Amino acid sequence: MQEQPLAVVLVSGGLDSMVAAARASEDGFRVLALSVDYNQRHQVELAAARRIAAALGAVRHVVLPLDLSAFGGSALTADIAVPKDGIGTAEGGAIPVTYVPARNTIFLSLALGWAEAAGARDLYIGVNALDYSGYPDCRPEFIAAFEGLAELATKAGVEGEPFRIHAPLQHLTKADIVREAARLGLDAGMSWSCYDPAPGHLHCGMCDSCRLRAKGFDEAGIDDPTGYAVRP
Repeated sequence: MQEQPLAVVLVSGGLDSMVAAARASEDGFRVLALSVDYNQRHQVELAAARRIAAALGAVRHVVLPLDLSAFGGSALTADIAVPKDGIGTAEGGAIPVTYVPARNTIFLSLALGWAEAAGARDLYIGVNALDYSGYPDCRPEFIAAFEGLAELATKAGVEGEPFRIHAPLQHLTKADIVREAARLGLDAGMSWSCYDPAPGHLHCGMCDSCRLRAKGFDEAGIDDPTGYAVRP
């Protein structure tokens, strides 16, 4: 019996990455889970990533240290306040300060390196371009461009073994993603979304990520298992 192929999945610990990893399993891949410890403000998400990787039976889970706070430039990696006044989007005129410069480019590059070394040709990322904060590296154009780059930048690519970048949540609303988590039988309570954790292992309830998470559960009509310091 032929062994199932491998896929490298970026697992941040959030709801979206959990669903993306489960989709990779459902698609018939053995999961290599990659999380990045970039000295993010919400380090608690890495504990969630470990729970998710274990629950989904990942073949291997690598938590890679890469201290992006050395660069700063984001409320998630520098001494900049996390906005708590509503969901900021690109459509509103500005990309929020929670954007980490080139984060998904960096993370996909790391995933690509591991995939090539492991003989995997599929990468999964839980980006979403509908209910999100307006980050430029969540758009379909970015995913398509990175897939083209991967073919040009790797030995496998130039030898005719292209990589496929899967973004299965790209065109789903947050409510759709919540429903997908339920369909897949996932415990959404394992995931972590908050950018600015409150004492007592609670989501703050006020940052963009908390608001989007709560909105998704509300619109999906599914009970939200999240503990919030302030209900969004």
